[in-house]
Amino acid sequence: MATVSVTHFTDPNCPFAYSAEPQLWRLKWRYGAQLEWTTRMVGLASSREEYAAKGLTPEIAAAGAAHLEAEVGMPFDLSVRDAVPATLPACREVVAARVHGGTAIADALLRQLRLEGMARGHVLDELHTLRNASHAAGIASEELDAWAKAPETEAALADDMRAARHPTAQALHLEHKLARWDGGWRYTCPSLELTAGDATAAIAGFVPATAYDVVFANLAPTLERAAPAEDPLAVLDWAGTPLATAEVAAIMETDKAGAREALTRAGASEDPLGTDALWSLPA
Repeated sequence: MATVSVTHFTDPNCPFAYSAEPQLWRLKWRYGAQLEWTTRMVGLASSREEYAAKGLTPEIAAAGAAHLEAEVGMPFDLSVRDAVPATLPACREVVAARVHGGTAIADALLRQLRLEGMARGHVLDELHTLRNASHAAGIASEELDAWAKAPETEAALADDMRAARHPTAQALHLEHKLARWDGGWRYTCPSLELTAGDATAAIAGFVPATAYDVVFANLAPTLERAAPAEDPLAVLDWAGTPLATAEVAAIMETDKAGAREALTRAGASEDPLGTDALWSLPA
């Protein structure tokens, strides 16, 4: 079976990365085990002061979230936070989970961190927020603390951030989708580096579904593609975690209204969250 290695550069507190989740779930549904995923942390900000120096205020962040919510429809809490948080503490915990617990645990933690920061209105660099996320991901606080303090975690985090700040040659042709740092360009979130055999490609930043389609069609045309889902309960069972309406809609290749109607008709359980909801299998 043909496979594509996917390196996913992201950050727990990036609203663009959160809003791209429907398209990434769609890729995973469409290509399944033919994609080998590795998730790496960009590390957008080491301190609150770093964001403040760039002029990013809580009011600007809330306005940006409102724009993305209207465009994509992921559930957001649109309140103005007390601060724009540093992202490095959450990044470190995701890397710690990846290094010591494995990919599945790290992805579960990343998911819960996103929901805490984006949909539940919590400030991501505060201890109670990090604790809420780790408990929801099934990781004991003491265990995660030990993982995060381990030297191999710090080395892996530094390597992630270094890789994120050295985009591929293909990505460097997409400067409008990259961000400046002192040493040149870095990836914005989410960005994908793709390898299929000897061929490589890059998808930089927040892009529509059609951009993913074009890249995969050219990079790996022999991949088998699953059809859009028809049964929303099959989608929830496959995902193994509650999904937002927009995520189910992307996998079914319908709009949010159509996905909501299908989920309701199928008896899925709705848990209101932020501006929308998460859906799970019937109790």
